Amino acid sequence: MDRQERIELLKTTLAERIVVLDGAWGTMIQSYKLDEAGFRGERFADHDGELKGNSDVLCLSRPDIVRAIHDQYVAAGADILQTNTFTANHPSQADYDLEDLAYEMNKTGAQIARQAADEAMAQDGRVRWVAGSMGPTNRSASLSPDVNDPGARNITFDQLVEAYATAAAGLLDGGVDLLQIETIFDTLNCKAAIVGCLREIAARDLSRDEVPLWISGTITDRSGRTLSGQTTEAFHHSIAHANPLIVGLNCALGAEEMRPFLDDMARVAGTFVSVHPNAGLPNEMGGYDETPEITGTLIREFAERGWVNVVGGCCGTTPDHTRAIVQSVADVSPREVTPQPSGVLRLSGLEPLNIDGSTLFVNIGERTNVTGSARFRKLITEGDYETALRVARQQVRNGAQLIDVNMDEGLLDSVAAMTRFLNLVAAEPDIARVPLVIDSSKWEVIEAGLKCAQGKCVVNSISLKEGEEEFRRQATLVRTYGAAVIVMAFDEKGQADTVERRVEICTRAVRILVDDIGFPPDDIILDLNIFAIATGIAEHDRYALDFIEATAAIKERLPGVRISGGVSNVSFSFRGNNPVREAIHCVFLYHAIQAGMDMGIVNAGALPVYENIEPELRERVEDAVLARRSDATERLLEVADDAKGQARERKVDMSWREGIVT
Repeated sequence: MDRQERIELLKTTLAERIVVLDGAWGTMIQSYKLDEAGFRGERFADHDGELKGNSDVLCLSRPDIVRAIHDQYVAAGADILQTNTFTANHPSQADYDLEDLAYEMNKTGAQIARQAADEAMAQDGRVRWVAGSMGPTNRSASLSPDVNDPGARNITFDQLVEAYATAAAGLLDGGVDLLQIETIFDTLNCKAAIVGCLREIAARDLSRDEVPLWISGTITDRSGRTLSGQTTEAFHHSIAHANPLIVGLNCALGAEEMRPFLDDMARVAGTFVSVHPNAGLPNEMGGYDETPEITGTLIREFAERGWVNVVGGCCGTTPDHTRAIVQSVADVSPREVTPQPSGVLRLSGLEPLNIDGSTLFVNIGERTNVTGSARFRKLITEGDYETALRVARQQVRNGAQLIDVNMDEGLLDSVAAMTRFLNLVAAEPDIARVPLVIDSSKWEVIEAGLKCAQGKCVVNSISLKEGEEEFRRQATLVRTYGAAVIVMAFDEKGQADTVERRVEICTRAVRILVDDIGFPPDDIILDLNIFAIATGIAEHDRYALDFIEATAAIKERLPGVRISGGVSNVSFSFRGNNPVREAIHCVFLYHAIQAGMDMGIVNAGALPVYENIEPELRERVEDAVLARRSDATERLLEVADDAKGQARERKVDMSWREGIVT
């Protein structure tokens, strides 16, 4: 039976019964009580430095032990065998000066597991699958190793991609059935792993269906978050683009503590779900006391609740635990997989943001943009990132559900500035909880931002301006990095400024994204170009109205996509007069939202309430926005100075504070 046949059988089996993964490797290796010489074996007898504790080196120095452990888990009834390659990656093996052997460790580990699985099948006719285990490494792309510099990193995204690609190459060449990215404490590491794995799968002319991914996160404590701060649902949104065959949770917690988080995963996942918990929490000596019977009972509860398709054990578990798990789920049906409902844009920072038909207008904070905020530009160019973070924090506090970050300034190293700022944002939970909009006219800056974002963010933007080939290239990378995308209504002929051109360009772009790249419509946001009105040029009078009409037309023609835009552009002709600008923004949004506009880049703290705008000002603004009169601009100018003066004289009435509390 070849790999493709085994994978098809695995998919069928997962839907028919609960499949059992083997248990912990560390626990089993410790039972051999190996000393330094035991880890070295003959091959590494003369190696400089200690190797004791390097479990994965045993694939090369003591393959007999590795095979014996596989055989014990086979005898216990495991359906899936994990390779002994959890730390067989460049960063982790560098601690032992063995990083150059990462590929060989993975390949040999895969070959040992493959041989154990195949020989067991030859004896009893039952298929065992091999999962290529890839741990999180000993580095973090989202967390600083320096308490004095929260923006510092000791590894880059690209270095992690290379590390995981090397591991995946060895595992694939050694004969694994699927690639298991497990024990994820930092989702940005996982996103790098996904990129590396997909690269190696493609290099062998294989598809994701032929070599599925299995992604398993780690909730580190009862707060319900990964070490890098994400909730279970936010983690899921961040990695769902990889279309894993299985997604789940493992390690850090025992089954008892993992219950609510597994419930969350089962609720949001549109694919098979796995769990392999520790044998309870560690005791004061670092050991695990939970008996096989207790583990089996708890996992049976998960199965009876309809949460799981794959179960197994992590730290502290043994073949006895595996045997108990097999018995506990033998008569329980697997979780029924229900695809995620369409019509929802699922984004995440540290927390999820789900945008659907019932969601009110989504505010994208605009003040962390050097092209739109003179203050923010000054802070970034002067290197005052601490104050710049306060700007971002204030946007979130004022109601921004996402924040738009743009570093396109001629005097800046935009790649370095984007990287530095987003690394600092990652250390600020009250900012990082919301998704990012990575905004630039330069692809290299967008890509730098994507390599810093562990959540599912939004790219702003790509377009057909440079032709279909470049559009496809950038769109493919956006999808690979796991982001949603804003597409500008801009093609080889220029920016669309009529209803017809907007519809034409957007229809073409969406067709390419959906049919050729595989984007779900839910992950596509269209920017229909908001231009300034009331400029004194007659050709500009319909700019706002055309946007509104195009929004309605596109919502009807392209169901599922969302509409956005930079709202402040519409009032640019009144720069310096904030009261009028804010009134224009409010009136424009009032009508655009009714037409189907879903979100926009706005100053979330500076939008008046439509009904509270002074009636005469509101009428004249509405005339301009809806192009109702040929003299709308002149009439708006007549009241503009008065509006500005009234705003300057406005005082906040605090007399209520002098009253008596009753």
